[in-house]
Amino acid sequence: MTEPRDHPFVAAVKPLVDAMGGELMDPAQALPDDVVLSWEGEELLAVRLPQLSDSLDRILAALERRHGVPLSQLDRKSKQDVVRMLEARGAFSVRHGVETVAGALGVSRFTVYNYLNRENPSKNNQA
Repeated sequence: MTEPRDHPFVAAVKPLVDAMGGELMDPAQALPDDVVLSWEGEELLAVRLPQLSDSLDRILAALERRHGVPLSQLDRKSKQDVVRMLEARGAFSVRHGVETVAGALGVSRFTVYNYLNRENPSKNNQA
């Protein structure tokens, strides 16, 4: 994919694709699960999205960069904030999401569940 990479549309979507951990490619190489993007009726590029588990790893790495320290070194309140943000982004719908987050935060699964329950007390009363 040489010529379309210079297209302004490609330049516009590339930061988003990079942030998601996706891969830009020629539409002719697209597999059924890839997303083909068109511009003015012409297939311009395809995007291969990452697996959900890879996305969680990317989110955790971005959070470490944002905080400037490994997540395990954050204080309790900051770890609770991280769990709240990850829940909002659907991190715990990924298989082994709680275990992955617990490992990154340096806490037990039980602690992550406590953080989740503390943030959503109404969910506890609905069971």
